[in-house]
Amino acid sequence: MTHFTETYDVVVVGAGHAGCEAAMACARMGLKTALFTLNVDLIAQMSCNPAVGGIAKGHLVREVDALGGIMGEVTDAVGIQFRLLNTSRGPAVWSPRAQCDKQQYRLKMREVLESQPVLFIKQAEVAELIVEQDSVGDQNARIARGIKLRDGRTIRAKAVIITTGTFLAG
Repeated sequence: MTHFTETYDVVVVGAGHAGCEAAMACARMGLKTALFTLNVDLIAQMSCNPAVGGIAKGHLVREVDALGGIMGEVTDAVGIQFRLLNTSRGPAVWSPRAQCDKQQYRLKMREVLESQPVLFIKQAEVAELIVEQDSVGDQNARIARGIKLRDGRTIRAKAVIITTGTFLAG
């Protein structure tokens, strides 16, 4: 039996775009949520091309926005150039794209997250998942019960969301 040092309803590992959206959605539902990142100064760090939009990503951002997401709102707040792509082609492939100020995007996203009640931002390295056998009906299931941090602390959660993304071979 693992001794847990902290308990949350939801733990989100990774504070990129997906992690920020997941943590915010959970906290808005009133769930006590912890968002873990290696460096709080790099929350929502954008790549070398700080664009939000385009045919694929733009579609996803609009869907997330329709569900109450924050990526589009933060982009609107810190965008430095807004364009409609592919206008020389048919309307089916027109796509809005915004170029963002990379530093301002991170700062604004952190501000939005920090202002959300029951959302706690934690800087720590997650070393492993805590998984237990759980008997469900006639089947044995492995259930994530929390995380273990590099410093040895253990965090209990009813749900664990992994959003480690594509950087650092996530």
